[in-house]
Amino acid sequence: MRLPLRGSFFHPDNNSGYVWHNVSHRFSHRTIVGSLLNLGTNAGRVYLLQVTIDRSRNKFHGKNHAMPASHIVERPAELLAFLLACHPDVAKSRVQRWLKYGMVQVNGQSLTRFNHPLLTGDLVSIRDQADVRAQSQLPAGMKILFQDASLIVIEKPENLLSMASDSEREKTAQAYLTNYLRRGQRQRPERVWIVHRLDCETSGLMVFAKTEAAKVVLQSHWTRAEKRYLAVVEGAPPESSGVLKSHLDESSPFKVYSAPHSDQTRQAVTHYRVIRKGSDLALVELTLETGRRNQIRVHLSDIGCPIIGDSKYDARTNLARRLGLHASYLQFEHPSSGEVLHFESPLPDALARLL
Repeated sequence: MRLPLRGSFFHPDNNSGYVWHNVSHRFSHRTIVGSLLNLGTNAGRVYLLQVTIDRSRNKFHGKNHAMPASHIVERPAELLAFLLACHPDVAKSRVQRWLKYGMVQVNGQSLTRFNHPLLTGDLVSIRDQADVRAQSQLPAGMKILFQDASLIVIEKPENLLSMASDSEREKTAQAYLTNYLRRGQRQRPERVWIVHRLDCETSGLMVFAKTEAAKVVLQSHWTRAEKRYLAVVEGAPPESSGVLKSHLDESSPFKVYSAPHSDQTRQAVTHYRVIRKGSDLALVELTLETGRRNQIRVHLSDIGCPIIGDSKYDARTNLARRLGLHASYLQFEHPSSGEVLHFESPLPDALARLL
């Protein structure tokens, strides 16, 4: 039986155990079990996961059950049922703990829902405890959605700096991720590079590079990336959809303004679509054509619909006790393979419950 491997696969990495790559090959499940398969692609040679792993390195508390690194789904099933079928010698309570503590990943994403529906070709993997422990050191709300040898994609919580500032150098997304990759050992060389930024008050999707070469490629192509945000705003835009344009003056470190065109301004373009309206609030999806500082916040304020919690840009309410802006969608080209990757993040509960 030949199965599609939808989007991703592992190869062994000297530092972190297993890392992701992306392919669209079809292959026989039997050909890869217990072996390292070398595939030829137009972009060069890539290595598929080693399905069996060193039994001396991957033990779990209690009985020493050595775990295969990955399983490929051959027919649709729920996640817990699939894991139990793959590991009949492991107690159900132990498998449930793997899920509870984030040790199970599906196509590179950590999942805890026991009834998550699996599709044919999905790759289910069980992480080692060192990786889980390292991830547990991340701040509340910060989640790793995907990583491979070139990049790492996260959900950043609100009120966390993307990178160091003059007043804060340690409690930043960049610093936490570097510590995660180093497994808490400061002398190790691993680090992440900034590709783009989110305002401290904004939550949602961010991508960091794991090599300087990947950073250069990602940044050089970043204008082609598709970036969408969700905002809970006071009132509602005048139309159900439209385009907001202005020239922004970013010369002040404290606030950005729309201003007449000059040598100090840059054009900013934001596309919007109203998703839902309430009596006093609206949920708006915004797609950036340009990526200026505070662009969305300025444009929504300009049309009389400031984002809730954004007193800096004239909001009168703070119903969620946070800025009502969330980076919900990212699509970009992988810096090594050129494959188009896309990620989605739902509106946080604190904002969703307002509408």
